[in-house]
Amino acid sequence: MSLLSVFKGWLGEAQGALAHRLFLDDKIYHPINNVTIPTANGSTQIDHVIVSRFGLFVVEAKNMNGWIFGDEHGKQWTQSLYGKKHQFQNPLHQNYRHTKALAEFLGVDHDKLHSVVMFWGEAQLKTQMPPNVMTEGYATYIQSKQTVLFSDEEVAQLIEALRTGMLPKTWATRNAHIASLQQRHSSTTTCPKCGGALIQRTAKSGPNAGRPFLGCTNFPRCRHTAAVNEGKSV
Repeated sequence: MSLLSVFKGWLGEAQGALAHRLFLDDKIYHPINNVTIPTANGSTQIDHVIVSRFGLFVVEAKNMNGWIFGDEHGKQWTQSLYGKKHQFQNPLHQNYRHTKALAEFLGVDHDKLHSVVMFWGEAQLKTQMPPNVMTEGYATYIQSKQTVLFSDEEVAQLIEALRTGMLPKTWATRNAHIASLQQRHSSTTTCPKCGGALIQRTAKSGPNAGRPFLGCTNFPRCRHTAAVNEGKSV
């Protein structure tokens, strides 16, 4: 991971943290920023977790400019900027792993977590996205969730569990997390998206019909696939 990537990630997180302070009532919404938690196969890093009576908001912050193209179920999305195109991981898939890991870590139902993807900067979404992917209306979306899911006592317990259980915010933690990412994405036995098992299947249609590939056992909920050789995406 380059210093530029680190800086851009930090800037997106900083913008999110500022929005929390300016637009969300701190007596109702309790943000914890830059959360890294241990998982069964390494660790996962979450930009923001907002604890409230209305659920746990798990926020993936993207600091990007240009046009953004993507499909809710696609593995890769595309950024178009100054005539150049760059592909990046579908942030909804990325955040799904975050929500699953956090639910397991805290021992709460996954249904009580809300996934939010926020593009800061000057990004424009050029394809239709679900309502939890946005370039504006961040606080409004969070405040729109009004079903009470946790008692005040449970909120306090969740905050304490996160603050005491999360890994320290150090370069050592960041470096260990990056190493775990590299190991997870090179695995031929464990899905890097949801942690499920990868098994060999055979493509039934399309340009790869008849060819073997690795598929997640949690399909169709998880649609991650990888090539049989070296774990490359197909």
